[in-house]
Amino acid sequence: MDDWLRLAVEHETVYRYGAAVEFAHHLAFLRPLRDANQQLEAFELTVQPPPSHRSSGFDAWGNARTFFSVTGPHDTLQVLSMSQVRTSPRFAGLDAAASPSWQAVRERLRYAAGAPYDAAAEFVAASPYVPLDPVLLDYARSSFATGRPLAQAAIELMHRVHGEFRYEAASTEVHTPVMQAFAQRRGVCQDFSHVMIGALRGLGLAVRYVSGYLLTRGDSVDGAAGPTMVGADASHAWVSVYCPQTPGVPGGWLDLDPTNDCVPAAGHVRLAVGRDYGDVAPLRGVIRGGGRHTLTVRVSTRLGPPTAQVGAGVQLA
Repeated sequence: MDDWLRLAVEHETVYRYGAAVEFAHHLAFLRPLRDANQQLEAFELTVQPPPSHRSSGFDAWGNARTFFSVTGPHDTLQVLSMSQVRTSPRFAGLDAAASPSWQAVRERLRYAAGAPYDAAAEFVAASPYVPLDPVLLDYARSSFATGRPLAQAAIELMHRVHGEFRYEAASTEVHTPVMQAFAQRRGVCQDFSHVMIGALRGLGLAVRYVSGYLLTRGDSVDGAAGPTMVGADASHAWVSVYCPQTPGVPGGWLDLDPTNDCVPAAGHVRLAVGRDYGDVAPLRGVIRGGGRHTLTVRVSTRLGPPTAQVGAGVQLA
């Protein structure tokens, strides 16, 4: 357990409306995932004003989701999630050179009558935020020479996206088309991820969008200043490439963070996986009324327990 971190995450979203909202229905993906490398110790989700209805469950990909409705008039909505997780490096034993060739994986994912179905194939097709565009395919080709190991090629593509695109807050919006972000060569973590997903899917490979958090800058295990991580003070996003039969890749999915040019380690906390941002937006919904509104989001990810008590009569892991 020496390489495990205990992380506390607080994620607050506040909507302030210019006119009263008569009722609202929302869907949240704010509860971290659980697996062998990420243990969820405690979780609390509070909503103000208190919802009249609330239910929790899982989607088709195993993501925890919460539905809630606020049926009374309100001019402010506050959603606060607090999580305590233990994480360990998921890909510490990665041997990228030992991964199968990218063409072999592509053939495995192609439909063939009578052949076994691989569930990863559903992440090959275009999705609402990530069309299959030949421009993205052309961008990927130079990293994918014939017979090259998939993990090696995907990591090189990550290096290129990181080196050739500029992270610039507020340069794009949630619904900015991926091809616009590609053309302007700047954006935020969502754009970096969508560009990389589109490029890899164009080759016939399976890629997932991962939403989550990063350990806040300045924190480290020994108390020294840690490396600066872009996106650490907001919700974050990266990609997960299907790399079956690759040493050091549990479950066959290799995570890559093009915004920070790294293979995610213990400082990355995974919330949910989907085809693109639209599947796993941390919070979305429909409202009646409201007029103009302002949105404020605050995220803190740090070592240690949460600043407030988690689990006192609330939803526990």
